[in-house]
Order: sequence, then C-alpha cells, then structure tokens
Amino acid sequence: MSDVKRAGKRALKARETRAKILKAAGELFVRDGYGATNLQDVAELAGVAVQTIYFVFGNKRTLLKELVDVTVAGDDEPVATMERDWFKEAMAARTAAEHLRAHVRGTRAVLARVAPIAKVLDTAVAMDPEVAALWPRDTDPRHVVQSAAAGSLMAKPGARQDVSPEVAADVLYGLLSPELYLLLVRERGWSQERFEEWACRTLAAQLLDESPSESPSETALR
Repeated sequence: MSDVKRAGKRALKARETRAKILKAAGELFVRDGYGATNLQDVAELAGVAVQTIYFVFGNKRTLLKELVDVTVAGDDEPVATMERDWFKEAMAARTAAEHLRAHVRGTRAVLARVAPIAKVLDTAVAMDPEVAALWPRDTDPRHVVQSAAAGSLMAKPGARQDVSPEVAADVLYGLLSPELYLLLVRERGWSQERFEEWACRTLAAQLLDESPSESPSETALR
C-alpha cells in the first residue's frame, strides 16, 4: 500500500472517530446536561478510549464548541453559515418574498439541528466562564447572520418601506430563534413543516408589503 493510501485511510479513520465522539457528546449533553456529563461517559458511548477524546479535542469545553459548530453547519466542513449554499441562494433571490421563503426554509433546517443543544449551551455558558469566553458576548453570530439576511431582503421588491433593516433583523432574530422553535415544536407538538409555514406567514406580515389582490402571507408561501 502506498504512503498516500495509508494517509488517506488514517484521515478517514480520524474523521470517523471524531464524528462518533461528537455524536455521543451531543446525545449525553442533551440527555444529562453539560455539567453532569464527563468525558469518560462520552468515551464509553462513542466506543473509544477517553485519552482519544483528550487527544482530539483537548477538553470538554472544546468538545462542546466543536459540537455546536458542527451542529449549526450540519457537517464538519469549515464553511461559515453565510457561505453555505442555502444562504447564498436565498440572498440571490429576486424578490423579498422569494428571499423570505428560502431564508425561513434554510433556517428551519438549522434550527432542527441546533435547538436541542441550545439549552445545553446556555447552561454551560452560565456555569463556566471559560465556556462563556468561547462565545464573546459582544458578537452574536446568529444576529450577524440575520442582519445580513435582513439587509438584503429589505432592499428587494416587495419589502415594506417603513421597516428598517435593523428592525427586520431583530424580527428575524426573534421569530427564528431556537427558543421559539423548541416551544412550538417540542413543547406544543408542532411539526417542522407547520413551524416553517407559520414563520413564513408571520414574517411576511411584518416584513413584506401588502397588495390589494394578494396578502403578504400568500406571497411568501407561493
């Protein structure tokens, strides 16, 4: 076997091990909480030695950070949210209604992955200052994404002229939040599809211009 093939197999094995550890950590953090989960628990569920976790991630804080990053992205590729295909396609939409529909659909997919660990992260940040330091309070990545979306959306045909991009960003930030998603989907039993439809209609009423023949919600969902 050539050195290239050996290196490829090692890289694949390392990636698979990393994925198993992250999956196990996600299950335990959600089920038992960040504080109650130790790395030995994660190692046992992942089927690896605890030393492997220390070698790959260093400590539990870094493991949580990597878990959040991978969960938001949906994979382990180093591609930021605003460089993801779904976000760029939404930004390229011709009208505000088309942009809103695509943005809600893409965000809903992110929320389905992220919402279960949102409470875990909030608890970890509250109990461990070193975890909090991994997410500086002066910059909220989720608000940065929603601000970029709002700036583009509100400049397109069909957007309300009496709503500023700043206000639109706050509206997107609030209605497309993990907290509200969890409340409606997990607590109230809504389907993901129902949440997406409701979010589209509600945001359309707030951000899209009305026309005499067609309501904003109908435009957004067309």
